[in-house]
Amino acid sequence: MIDRRAALAVLLTGALAAACGTTEEAGQAGPVKITVWSWKPASDGLAAVAKDFEKANPNIKVTVQAVGNPAIWDKITIGMAAGGKGLGDVLHIGIDYLPGYMDKFPGGLADLRKLGADSHKDAFAKGLWPTVTGKDGGVYAMPWEVNPVGFFYRKDLFDKAGVEVEKITTWDEAIEAGKKLKEKTGAFLIGLNKSAAGSVDMDFYQSLLQQQGAFYFNGQGEVTLNSAPAVQAMTLLKKMNDAGIVADTSGEGTAKQLISGGKLAVLPWAAWAVSYIPDMRPEQKGLWRVMQPPAVTPGGKRTAIVNSTHLAVSGTSPHQKEAYTFVEYALTKPEVINKVFKEGGVFPALTAAYSDPRYTEPQTYYGDQPALKPFVDALTEGADATYYSGDYARALKIASDAQTKVLLKGADPAAALTEAATLLAQQTNRKLAG
Repeated sequence: MIDRRAALAVLLTGALAAACGTTEEAGQAGPVKITVWSWKPASDGLAAVAKDFEKANPNIKVTVQAVGNPAIWDKITIGMAAGGKGLGDVLHIGIDYLPGYMDKFPGGLADLRKLGADSHKDAFAKGLWPTVTGKDGGVYAMPWEVNPVGFFYRKDLFDKAGVEVEKITTWDEAIEAGKKLKEKTGAFLIGLNKSAAGSVDMDFYQSLLQQQGAFYFNGQGEVTLNSAPAVQAMTLLKKMNDAGIVADTSGEGTAKQLISGGKLAVLPWAAWAVSYIPDMRPEQKGLWRVMQPPAVTPGGKRTAIVNSTHLAVSGTSPHQKEAYTFVEYALTKPEVINKVFKEGGVFPALTAAYSDPRYTEPQTYYGDQPALKPFVDALTEGADATYYSGDYARALKIASDAQTKVLLKGADPAAALTEAATLLAQQTNRKLAG
C-alpha cells in the first residue's frame, strides 16, 4: 500500500509550481486525441480496451499513460494548481484524493452530469455514487474500481489450532481464535505497522469503522473521530494488541517475511489481494481461503468498501465530450470492464459485471474456492458511503497518532480519540458531531 500521509500532504500545501506540457488544440486535423493518466497494472486494463474503443469510435484516438502511483498525485495537483495546464484528458483518481480536488480546485474536474453521467447512477456498487457527487450536485468522476474488505486466512493454521473459521461471526470471536492460534501454532492473528516513525498502518482500523458505516467525518462534514463506532473499533485493536496476537510489521519487508514463514494467519485485505497473494507467495498454493470479515458487533455488517478509484475528466480538457465517451465505454459495459479486470486486475464497480462466470469460478490457489464470490456477496449486501472530505490527510495523520498511542503506550481508546477529534476539529474548523 502507498504512504497516503506523504502523498496526500501535497493537497495541504496550496498551489505548487506551474506544470509543464500542453493540451491538444481544438480543431486539429484527423481524429481527436485524448490522453488517459493511470498507473500500472490498472493502466494495462485500459490500454487493452482502448484499441477496441478506437475501432468503434474512429474519430477518437486514445493514449493511455502509466504515470505511476504515487507520482500521479503530485502531477495532477501541480496541473490543478496551474489552472489545469498539462493535465491528461482522463484522470484516474483514488477516493482519498477526489474530495480534495473537488474542494480545493473548483472547475478542475468536469461536471459529467452535463454529458449524461446521471443515467448510470444506479449501475455501480451501493455507496459509491455519493462519493463522486459534489456539494453542488455535480458528478465529478465515474466509479471504476471497488475494493470491499475481505478476511484472507491460512486454513492449515486454523485447522492445526482446532478452530473452525467459518463459525467466526464477530471480531471478538476472532480474538479468542487468535489466542488459540498463537498458543498452538505461534502465528499472529494479524499484522500492523505500529511504529510511531514512518507510515502507521491505518487500513485495518478504517475498515472496522467502515463496517459500522462510520469514518473520520460524516455526510455533513462533521468530525466523528470520537464517535461510539470509532471507540469500538479502537478498543478492538487494543484487545488484540493486549492479547499478544498482533505482529508488528514495521520495517521494510517485515510483513512479507512473516507471511512467508507462516506467522500471519489472517490478512484483512481488500479484493485486490485475490490476485496479489498468489503472485506474492505462489508456494503457498492451497493454504489460503477467503471469506467476508467478522462483524464488529453481533449482527452487524460484514462488509465495507475500504477504497475505490474513479475516472474523471479534466475541467480544462478541450475534448471533454470525447473523453467522457471513452470513460463511459470503459466503465459501463460489462464485457468491457471485465476485460479491463482481466488485463489490469482492477475489481470493477459495475454490478452488471458480476454475472460473468469468472466471479463464481473455483480457484486452485484457494483450494478450489470461488475466491471472488465473497466480495460479490459483500457488494450485493451493500456498503455505506465513506465521506473522506478534503481534509482526509489531516484526519489520517491525527488518527494514526491516536492509534500509535493506544498500541505502543497503552492509551485508553476513548481518551485518545476524544483528544484526536478535538484537534481535528480545531485544525479543520469543522464541528464535532453530536
